[in-house]
Amino acid sequence: MSSAEDLEYPRLLIQYQNGFLISKVMFAACELGVFDLLRESEDLLTSKAIAEQLGSSFQGMERLLDACVGLKLLRAEVRKEGAFYGNTEISNLYLTKSSPKSQYHNLMYYSKTIYLCWHYLTDAVREGKNQYERAFGISSKDVFEALYRSEEEMIKFMYGLNAIWSICGRDVIAAFDLSLFPVIYDLGGGAGALAQECVSLYPNCSVTIFDLPKVVQTAKKHFVSSEERRITFHEGDFFADPIPEADLYILARILHDWADEKCVQLLKKVQKACKTGGGVLLVETLLNEDRSGPLESQLYSINMLVQTEGKERTPAEYSSLLTAAGFREIEIKKTGKLYDAILGRK
Repeated sequence: MSSAEDLEYPRLLIQYQNGFLISKVMFAACELGVFDLLRESEDLLTSKAIAEQLGSSFQGMERLLDACVGLKLLRAEVRKEGAFYGNTEISNLYLTKSSPKSQYHNLMYYSKTIYLCWHYLTDAVREGKNQYERAFGISSKDVFEALYRSEEEMIKFMYGLNAIWSICGRDVIAAFDLSLFPVIYDLGGGAGALAQECVSLYPNCSVTIFDLPKVVQTAKKHFVSSEERRITFHEGDFFADPIPEADLYILARILHDWADEKCVQLLKKVQKACKTGGGVLLVETLLNEDRSGPLESQLYSINMLVQTEGKERTPAEYSSLLTAAGFREIEIKKTGKLYDAILGRK
């Protein structure tokens, strides 16, 4: 092994080891309100001023701010009085609550929920099942009873999904021309961010969000304005209850929650309900056919292990599920973003 390799291996391992520390720095700065305070401030602020306004210790805040500078989440300007801190463009855009593209709620969901499940990753790999029982002391048999174990947790999850669709939603909805499908059902549409993207891009379409009763009530209360007439709701369990007829069904980040057998079961119900000439739009993060990447998809697949019954899949695997359910003319569109789109026709 060359001297260059001798140096590279430890450096690479240290980067991986510090991945946990990096994410926790970002989570803590978000939770404490660092980025929000600096966005609202007209001037750069000292660590002392930030600590005082956020009610934290000076020594702790100074170290946190310096780490954020190292991560390029903050910028620092050294003056006679000391260091002054401000947001970078990326933190203003994605880490402040008031930004239209804010990822704050998604990051808080990672910090408070996903991280606790990942603490038991070794057990998940040994057992091949999710870790809600160990992480939260609740049964892991019903995935969404665990995910929605309280109204607070459900709202946090829904805000997190909306945050993701604020940066990825338009791309997947625009991947195919959906104006051909005037009546659309968004199965598991949750807080309605994709439905809102859909009616915005295709004003002649109507979208019905089909989700569990408590999710629908929360969406109506917190997320979707009653003045938006093109978005309606249907309460139910799409595995147990009938699926109404429509031109198109959107399943966004749905199939990755379930094993193959359950996916085919759901897709067959959708295919039976679908109008002739209609279709189904799958929105998922896709693995390469040889499973060599992308790294984000590989990590998300592990997340499905610790949190759900499902996994991330390759385009060929999703095509096989659609074919088994009776769909044809399957098309795959890569968006260049985190999520891609697959359209199957009846």
